[in-house]
Amino acid sequence: MADEFADSTKPPQKSWIGRIGQIMNSEPQDREDLLEILREAEGKHLLDKYALEMLEGVLNVSEQRARDVMVPRKKMIVLKKGALLTEIYPTVIEYGHSRFPVIGEDKSEVVGILLAKDLLGHVLNNKDIKVEELMRTPTVVPESKRLNVLLKEFRAKRSHMAIVVDEYGAVAGIVTIEDVLEQIVGEIEDEHDYADEEYITKRNDKEYIVQALTPLEDFNEYFATNFDTEAFDTVGGFIVGRLEHMPRKGEKVEDGRFRFEVMRADGRRVHLLKLKIKSKNKKQ
Repeated sequence: MADEFADSTKPPQKSWIGRIGQIMNSEPQDREDLLEILREAEGKHLLDKYALEMLEGVLNVSEQRARDVMVPRKKMIVLKKGALLTEIYPTVIEYGHSRFPVIGEDKSEVVGILLAKDLLGHVLNNKDIKVEELMRTPTVVPESKRLNVLLKEFRAKRSHMAIVVDEYGAVAGIVTIEDVLEQIVGEIEDEHDYADEEYITKRNDKEYIVQALTPLEDFNEYFATNFDTEAFDTVGGFIVGRLEHMPRKGEKVEDGRFRFEVMRADGRRVHLLKLKIKSKNKKQ
């Protein structure tokens, strides 16, 4: 009984749920306070780490824009609207994308989107069919479009790819629904992705696929290099250090005979890199 009266003199501590409710009901809402509560909940094992990362991703999506996650124009894999299907099959097979932007005579203009699945009914067809006969009307969005709004539009239109244009209406790049979702759930792997346990995958003598989490010591041993393992632990860390900012897809780093290209990255980290090695006797 004494303990009960003793405890009653202390103000009751609010649960983390109660604190979230207080923040949500107060004006103005403080995003940092909300994140702090969520992280505290994760620390108390009321949320697992993955759930916390998704919640943080949801909050970040409302602040990011299409230009932050798009594939820039110069990195787009495109098809020509006047090309025959037999002419584009090698490109479709090599890159394995489900959708390809289609350009017209003006190479800077995207006039349509070709779905790889639309090719299935014509693979064994000997007729001379052009890309423009199968392409679909593209969805166009400004590069300033917020990702949370873009995601709603993707769902409403049942669309998976949009052409991103700048303030002058020129094509700036492309963005997919996968690009947006990855900001929430992290990297989405498919049948074309490389297994996580394989740090380094050899394509040929000059080209490799490298996981960003590859320990720099393992990289040095594999390629007989001497990159600084005291400054960086992983290849991804080395790339971020060289660029001095969080890399975006398509960015490159060159060091001697080695040229790294970012294949996959999000706002939090690098995931996958393409490595090309120049010949020793090739002029730099």
